[in-house]
Amino acid sequence: MNNFSYQKVSETADALDQISKCNLTQIIAGGTNIIDLWKYNLIQPKLLIDINGIEKFKRIQQTEDGGLFLGALATNSDTAYHMEVEKNYPLLSRAILAGASAQIRNSATNGGNILQRTRCYYFYDAASPCNKRKPGSGCPAKNGLNRMHAIVGTSEDCIAVFPSDMCVALAALEAVVHVVSSVGKREIKFSAFHRLPGNTPEIDNNLQPNEIITGISLPPEGFAENYSYLKLRDRNSYAFALVSVATGMKLENGLIQKIRIVLGGIAHKPWRVPEAEDFLIGKNPTAVNFASAAELILKDAKGFGDNDFKIELSKRAIVRNCIMAIHPETLRPGAQPSL
Repeated sequence: MNNFSYQKVSETADALDQISKCNLTQIIAGGTNIIDLWKYNLIQPKLLIDINGIEKFKRIQQTEDGGLFLGALATNSDTAYHMEVEKNYPLLSRAILAGASAQIRNSATNGGNILQRTRCYYFYDAASPCNKRKPGSGCPAKNGLNRMHAIVGTSEDCIAVFPSDMCVALAALEAVVHVVSSVGKREIKFSAFHRLPGNTPEIDNNLQPNEIITGISLPPEGFAENYSYLKLRDRNSYAFALVSVATGMKLENGLIQKIRIVLGGIAHKPWRVPEAEDFLIGKNPTAVNFASAAELILKDAKGFGDNDFKIELSKRAIVRNCIMAIHPETLRPGAQPSL
């Protein structure tokens, strides 16, 4: 039994003040990942700060530039079904609804979703070495059970993947994460929020220990006309992606004017290669062109045995999802077409 203190706050200043008092402090909102980590003895907080009382963090509202602000404490369900999200950012709604179960989405928060940790088997097994858990202890996944693991952005120290569906869409939408600390506020581009493992796989993101996420802002461009989210997994519900793809595009006179392609389930962060997107600008939205872009996106891919199949699967998923994005109205809500 681990003893801990619990503090419920209703103001941002109070939360920041409590954070400064203890090194082993854990913020809790929905708790859907924290409780798992705690049960497996992967975290041992001495002070638990419940921020659910900070009402302003629950807001979803339009921004002055025509975008949308998603409060950190808004639940995944409230976000996915919000009228403005469904209308202007359907890619985000589709991605959220592809994740977890309805019960978890009703509890999980937007801030917690982007902070969740990997579901690597070895990370969750306290008896196994793991560089994310204990730096320098090794990465048994490289020569072990690695079917779910990364094929791009890996390092000698870690081949774990980031599990979020929501974050794949947020990366495609070029969202911005808003954080606050005792010294002020700052904004972090979504592409710079999560980190590749490198030689510090224990550090998942660029949020500082004294900072709290207040929300996520979306730009005015939401790819409401041409979008698709494809999640390939072992079963059709409550399973993490083997490969997922978020595609948003803007067509003009039958040609691609703008496109975003982001993959999940294959790296330590949502995987985007701007070079491949630039290649498609001004081209016809055809399977041949999408296949060429897929080759650029996966040019540095490397499997580790059990997950070698992910390389070809990812290429096919990109082509399929980009074609689906041309006519998203042909898909039933929540449908997950197979390749």
